[in-house]
Amino acid sequence: MNTPRTRALAATRRAPWLSLMALLILALATAFTLPQARADAEAKVMYHADFSDPRRFSAMLTSIHNMVNHYENNFIDADVRIIFVSHGIRFITDNPLEGSPFAEDERLKEERDNLRGRLVSLVNMNGVKLELCDITRSAVQLASDELYDSVELVPSGVVRIAQLQNEEGFAYIKIE
Repeated sequence: MNTPRTRALAATRRAPWLSLMALLILALATAFTLPQARADAEAKVMYHADFSDPRRFSAMLTSIHNMVNHYENNFIDADVRIIFVSHGIRFITDNPLEGSPFAEDERLKEERDNLRGRLVSLVNMNGVKLELCDITRSAVQLASDELYDSVELVPSGVVRIAQLQNEEGFAYIKIE
């Protein structure tokens, strides 16, 4: 029988490289279209920092680092934010906040340079956004120019958290 299928089969027997070429073209086409299709996905994640423990903040930075690396390695756009409320203010200023409930302690004093470097790296290298509750800032009378450059003030941290979750579809993570 001389059907199109038998003619194609006979052609691949005479020139087996055609089959290999077809497979290679298919593999390349798949490789170049998968990342593009996956790039349309977006992860939206917020971390809530309202604690004073530098080790806990360090653990949070490690978690964020691992998360953004995962998304980047899988070609997924990510909007990752840290919302600072209450004691979290300690991690976004070099001011020791003396006389306030958020005053720097020895552990923070020892770890501040390391934590600042890691936080700034996440902002500069991975686009992590930092947002501070302005109620907290006002309560300790901290000038906004004493905050790290990348910190954005929001009127209320807890309102911002609710807004990001309810209106913008962000996942909520709090490191314990």
